[in-house]
Amino acid sequence: DARVRGQTGVLSERRGSYPFIDFRLLNNSTLSGEIGTKKKVKRLLSFQRYFHASRLLRGIVPQASLYLLDEDYLGQARHMLSKVGMWDFDIFLFDRLTNGNSLVTLLCHLFNVHGLIHHFQLDMVTLHRFLVMVQEDYHSQNPYHNAVHAADVTQAMHCYLREPKLANFLTPLDIMLGLLAAAAHDVDHPGVNQPFLIKTNHHLASLYQNVSVLENHHWRSTIGMLRESRLLAHLPKEVTQDIEQQLGSLILATDINRQNEFLIRLKSHLDNQDLRLEDAEDRHFMLQIALKCADICNPCRLWDLSKQWSERVCEEFYRQGDLEQKFQLEISPLCNQQKDTIPSIQIGFMTYIVEPLFERWAQFTGDTPLSENMLNHLRRNKAKWRSLLHKQHSSSRSIDHSGQVTGSQEQTLNKEETP
Repeated sequence: DARVRGQTGVLSERRGSYPFIDFRLLNNSTLSGEIGTKKKVKRLLSFQRYFHASRLLRGIVPQASLYLLDEDYLGQARHMLSKVGMWDFDIFLFDRLTNGNSLVTLLCHLFNVHGLIHHFQLDMVTLHRFLVMVQEDYHSQNPYHNAVHAADVTQAMHCYLREPKLANFLTPLDIMLGLLAAAAHDVDHPGVNQPFLIKTNHHLASLYQNVSVLENHHWRSTIGMLRESRLLAHLPKEVTQDIEQQLGSLILATDINRQNEFLIRLKSHLDNQDLRLEDAEDRHFMLQIALKCADICNPCRLWDLSKQWSERVCEEFYRQGDLEQKFQLEISPLCNQQKDTIPSIQIGFMTYIVEPLFERWAQFTGDTPLSENMLNHLRRNKAKWRSLLHKQHSSSRSIDHSGQVTGSQEQTLNKEETP
């Protein structure tokens, strides 16, 4: 059921309210009562972890070890946080070290590092409550669109906010908006794309009239949680209204259907050299670009990290394709596991989406070490996917018309198979 939050009727549509298809096919959870109980326990345990983590961030040595996480894990997590601005940050490892609480732990740390808690006079308990709500509203059963992806995007956003060309002009409000938008940009993602929601007459598609359906939902859900947590309730009403609108503008910018719109505008600004970052409007535009980069930066990471993300996003595509096949719907592009291979999907994504955006971002930042590092990773990763695709094609051609494979060929196929 849709719940109305706030005086303006912000809707926060919850999981499980999909009248046309039982989305429990994608989620093996049992009865809702059990889910509710587990969430309450998880909130309690997260709260305990928070109090311990907050002591660590303030440099207080704990008197006794935490029951849930041993000191080795906590020490490694603390060490990783000291290097949170490094591009080789391993979010998968960090999520394991924080017992699945990477998003909450990361955001608490970054709000502290950027001085946002002091500047906006935020209550730490309320901040944590809000972040737990956000983290729990991500679907952990999604291979890709989950809280770890949100944490990864947030860490990338932190790196981009430190780029000198941008950092020299950012206000505390800009920084808070950028981090909040990154953390919540995919909240309550159902694991399927907009065309799927439209062709199955999902209520979200009707609510948002088939326009930026998921992004509108992520934004509205975020505002609902902000209001419910009362994180910003102490600020003047006009300030909170401005924050809500700017969050919407940032999150809506992640709609991949608007990619060309933003690229054309960015190219125009760069060619004309008319970006004035002293102006709030131009700073907001570059925050939109930074969030778009953070959202699709996986191909610019180290190969081991990039490959994991590639496999995860394709697994999510394939799950949608299986669901479409089950309900006798046309299988969406990139969602047919029999035809759409991971290398071919990634090469196309890098060529037409990632490269044009990151080349412009490097032009904006002035070829900083970070931008050059990202582009180098992007080129190397693309070359590796091309090599894997070539090997796949060579292996396919080695199979005879009867479908039989020789012993040596079978060994090659198994070795080169991409999950």
